[in-house]
Amino acid sequence: MEHLTVNQALSLLSIGKTAPPQLLFRQHARTLWYDRPKYVFMEFCVEDSTDVHVLLEDHRIVFSCKNADGVELYNEIEFYAKVNSKDSQDKRSGRSITCFVRKWKEKVAWPRLTKEDIKPVWLSVDFDNWRDWEGDEEVELAQVEHYAELLKKVSTKRPPPAMDDLDTNPPPPGSMSSSLSTEIYQEPTKCP
Repeated sequence: MEHLTVNQALSLLSIGKTAPPQLLFRQHARTLWYDRPKYVFMEFCVEDSTDVHVLLEDHRIVFSCKNADGVELYNEIEFYAKVNSKDSQDKRSGRSITCFVRKWKEKVAWPRLTKEDIKPVWLSVDFDNWRDWEGDEEVELAQVEHYAELLKKVSTKRPPPAMDDLDTNPPPPGSMSSSLSTEIYQEPTKCP
């Protein structure tokens, strides 16, 4: 089956040709994506999908399926950068199809998913899973160094504190520390 975009189908209609009805009613699947150091994750949000096809190439992905109502969904994405299509995979659940796309160059952040700087309306960043991972190594290294310093301070053996400044004689009567000690250690009175 030939896949036409909405614009292509409208062009056919404008010159008097008709496109098959299934091509006229094809829609894009809502797609969420997020970036990680080694992978780009995409989730095509289609509940109860059937006839799922995922074609992953080094520079693009083509996704198609039918939803529970039988409407064909079709997405084609030219990637921001080259990917390793051989080391990528997809997973289908009852609510979506998730693609784990391996980046060709790891630890390089993608500012967007698409090659062009135009964001389609059906494509959104998955902010529930998004994380700024750039600089994580520096933060992690700083935390490790801080932890190492704390361990060094704790493990350094020092002589025990001198206790020669402690007074072994009881405080004189009427002094503040004497009244505090009697208040603190006073026998509780019994309730009637």
